[in-house]
Amino acid sequence: MYIKIKVLIALFFISTYSYSQEGIPVYSDYLSDNYYLIHPSMAGAANCSKLRLTGRKQWFNQNDAPELQTLSFNGRVGEKSGAGIILFNDKNGYHSQKGVKFSYAYHIMFSRDEIDLNQLSFGMSAGLIQNQLDETQFTDFDPIVFGQIQKDSYFNVDFGVSYNYLNFYAHATVQGAVETRRELYTEFESDNLRKYLLSAGYVFGNKDKILWEPSIMFQVVDQTKEKSIDLNIKAYKELDFGQVWGGLSYRRSFDGAEYSTTSGVSKQNLQYITPIVGVNFDKFMFAYTYSKVSGDVKFDTGGYHQITLGINLFCRPEKYDCNCPAIN
Repeated sequence: MYIKIKVLIALFFISTYSYSQEGIPVYSDYLSDNYYLIHPSMAGAANCSKLRLTGRKQWFNQNDAPELQTLSFNGRVGEKSGAGIILFNDKNGYHSQKGVKFSYAYHIMFSRDEIDLNQLSFGMSAGLIQNQLDETQFTDFDPIVFGQIQKDSYFNVDFGVSYNYLNFYAHATVQGAVETRRELYTEFESDNLRKYLLSAGYVFGNKDKILWEPSIMFQVVDQTKEKSIDLNIKAYKELDFGQVWGGLSYRRSFDGAEYSTTSGVSKQNLQYITPIVGVNFDKFMFAYTYSKVSGDVKFDTGGYHQITLGINLFCRPEKYDCNCPAIN
């Protein structure tokens, strides 16, 4: 029975790994004022160009634990266009992936004047991703193990649409829209698990007191039919030096894994809670994110830590007349 439990736990985490290792993993970093990281239609949608650097590390007490670094920049190009670039490095044990994405977005304004926000955006990202498998530390003999670092690259395309109207926003994105193949693990392995992302939110409250932003994100992996949902709430408070904000995100997968217990067989779904805190000072921003997995079966009791550093550049002289933190 002990072996059965180990196998089920391994399958659970392999499923989680495959879910996140196709392109940039979808964590909660988009809530740190970085919707562009998952929605290409947000390239240049805000009234400032945004430079964001994130670093994420899981399980500090484990060797070769998953970690992710991203560097992104996006801004307006001309009156109706936006462009951006994302560099990322994702590592998990012997497996890793590096990539670059270039984005273009077209924005249609339905506003009556320059401070009204009523914007429909279409975006596309095209990227090159390199997967790597480090077999140099494999000691057991196997005819398919070469004992060296294997690499394979593939091309990826994302499409998305966004709508920002005053305090309301909605996004829809297809990640990995073009299917390609690689031969890093098997000859017939599909390179990109096409992913569908839907998100929406609304900001309400008194700007002189506290603004509240509930939001939701739903994601589906086409090939494996994995589904999960994020339920988020953020709060913003204006101070003399700038703005402080914080939030809470709850993610739950609709899919789970069965495991044996002393009383029979139980099932557990992937779920974790993520508190977020941040501060905006002048053109600079800093955010810290901590994610904690819940449930009886988990690899480690430690959490996931993430830091985001950002700067806003080339801002418009006048902000939109709305409570819209992602745009203003």
